Amino acid sequence: MIAANCTFAPVNHAYGDRDRLIREQGFLPSRGGILVEEDVWIGANSVILDGALLRKGCVIAAGSIVRGEVEAYTVCGGNPLRRLGVRS
Repeated sequence: MIAANCTFAPVNHAYGDRDRLIREQGFLPSRGGILVEEDVWIGANSVILDGALLRKGCVIAAGSIVRGEVEAYTVCGGNPLRRLGVRS
């Protein structure tokens, strides 16, 4: 389930060259895209970044920013993302 106003951002802008405008630098190599497994709930206004892996049954609290792996059946939230609990 995906609540309102969530953002999935599977790319990253390049910005390392000071002599070129950021908009002209293109994108960095992918960190693997985004994978959302079964029975996941993503709360409103969350941002899911490139390289995120949301394992089966996890819950993401509203307003969270996710990068990296979220373990199965955990409840996580915030920025930085932290474990808040576990689904029983």
